[in-house]
Amino acid sequence: MPLNADSLLSRINFPSDLKILKEEELPQLCAEIRRFIIEQTANNPGHLGSSLGAVELAVAIHYVFDTPHDRLIWDVGHQAYAHKILTGRKDLFFMNRKFKGISGFPKMSESEYDSFGVGHSSTSISAALGMAVAANLRENNHRHHIAVIGDGAMTGGMAMEALNNAGVSGANMLVILNDNGIAIDRSVGALSQYLLRIVTSRAYNKFKDKVWILMGGRTKYGKNSRAVVKQIGNAVKSTILKGSNFFEALNFRYFGPVDGHDVVKLTKLLRDLKNIQGPKLLHVITVKGKGFYMAEKEQTIYHAPGTFDKETGELVETEEPCPGKKPPKYQTVFGRTILELAEANPRIVGVTPAMPTGCSLNIMMQKMPHRAFDVGIAEQHAVTFSAGLAAEGMIPFCNIYSTFMQRGYDQLIHDVALQRLHVVFCIDRGGLVGEDGPTHHGTFDLSFLRSVPNMIIASPLNEKELRNMMYTAQLEGTGPFAIRYPRGRGVMPEWKTSFEKLEIGKGQRICGGSELAILSIGHIGNTVVRAVGELNKESIFPAHYDMRFLKPLDEQLLHEVFQRFKKIITVEDGTIVGGLGSAVLEFMADHLYTASVSRLGVPDHFISQGTIEELQAECGYDLTGIIRCVKEMIR
Repeated sequence: MPLNADSLLSRINFPSDLKILKEEELPQLCAEIRRFIIEQTANNPGHLGSSLGAVELAVAIHYVFDTPHDRLIWDVGHQAYAHKILTGRKDLFFMNRKFKGISGFPKMSESEYDSFGVGHSSTSISAALGMAVAANLRENNHRHHIAVIGDGAMTGGMAMEALNNAGVSGANMLVILNDNGIAIDRSVGALSQYLLRIVTSRAYNKFKDKVWILMGGRTKYGKNSRAVVKQIGNAVKSTILKGSNFFEALNFRYFGPVDGHDVVKLTKLLRDLKNIQGPKLLHVITVKGKGFYMAEKEQTIYHAPGTFDKETGELVETEEPCPGKKPPKYQTVFGRTILELAEANPRIVGVTPAMPTGCSLNIMMQKMPHRAFDVGIAEQHAVTFSAGLAAEGMIPFCNIYSTFMQRGYDQLIHDVALQRLHVVFCIDRGGLVGEDGPTHHGTFDLSFLRSVPNMIIASPLNEKELRNMMYTAQLEGTGPFAIRYPRGRGVMPEWKTSFEKLEIGKGQRICGGSELAILSIGHIGNTVVRAVGELNKESIFPAHYDMRFLKPLDEQLLHEVFQRFKKIITVEDGTIVGGLGSAVLEFMADHLYTASVSRLGVPDHFISQGTIEELQAECGYDLTGIIRCVKEMIR
């Protein structure tokens, strides 16, 4: 968007420019930033709603605090677009989330203003506390540490652990609770209900007004700050919920709730809070999607809406790669299939950590609300909660995004696999996920799951196989069963087929061939099918095997491959360290075969953001990369 030369935003590149403005000019600046975000994300999709809701927060914090000397951490990072615009990346924002562009999340290597990398939730308070303690040890006691955490992220166990530790640390830090009542889906759990009671309580609203009068309306902090804090503390004890505030009980000085969209009031309040030492929490109320009608009305959809009309908010349909009738998303297949299975089997339940719409468990929730559970942003709890269900004879389908499954790894080992409990892990967003980048790629799951005893690990080639794997998993009650599938659409418009029980640990030969064999696992096998088709046109005929199961491996199939072929390619949409390629090499060594094996997949480094096509090409396992590898090997 070309900025008007007279606009305030055109004059702002860094927080030092921001401080020149008068307080009364800040609302206009916020309006311009909000419009800038809308215009930029309309054609370059990103996280819209959360960032629109945090504009005033970003402006007020940078206006009052001395960033980057003062440390600012956003949790989670998808609310930080205004922060990026104010910290030297306004002119680069058209490359937000694009290949070789700027990240959609704060990233330490990108800017000194990004004090900590944040893509997953509930990490900010721990990081801010560590920085505050380090400042004390280095006698840099004048540095401020600010963690801006969404109310959904506050449900994460790590945030609770950090609050518990910070409350006794005496560290100089400010936690800003950005309370908008929604993460992606509506916030759930007792904490969100507690925050709602605060917001709607008459006593709290009276208390809020009293705090504002004490802190900004009639009194300035300074010599009287200790007396004012004492008055506020007494007001808390006497007026709020008859004696107890959760955050006060953890030794945080609690302030709020306050209007998170009143930027002038926020700046005054933050300026006063700078004079209070120790851990403190400011509770601000914001609206997700603020200032854009459709984003306020449909907050889940406009969390990350794709392309849309910047004036009306109407979503713009992007061209699909498959002409005619569209194949469904794997997520839709999961949602429809688990409901179908649950209707036939009363022991089946669904569990997700705060992603019911994203993973499509919301389909089951609408029909069977008593058997489908959103546990909030709490992956560790989701896994062990599922283990408890399994211990009592239920069959939990625990749906977790691959990148978030990493957060429940100890629980998967200790609470599920060690005890051979029958939990079905539906691991969504496996593989490279595109523009969300390295914090969200699901590239490590095959590798870290393969090392765990008692695991069954499967990955479907298409929608039919996903259904059959889910059907098979409910019947196999001998331990954890992981089914891993990618984000986005499959390849079968007519996907709803009859269920078929699969033999555990058995792959399939897609096509025979000569000279060379390609072994694939999961959806990336469809790219191999296309590559084989192209190679056949050039009279090159590789064999193709779909492994289906990474654990247990189909050893009979592998014996056939190694006895027939001396040249083998493995293809996987995950890290080549410890994945399918590693498993094949281990099999070859264990059985004293000799062959030339080339592994295609994600190399041993973190992959940046970009389209899935761009990233797979960079990693060398797109259509062109597979064809090139085959030709190089047969030469």
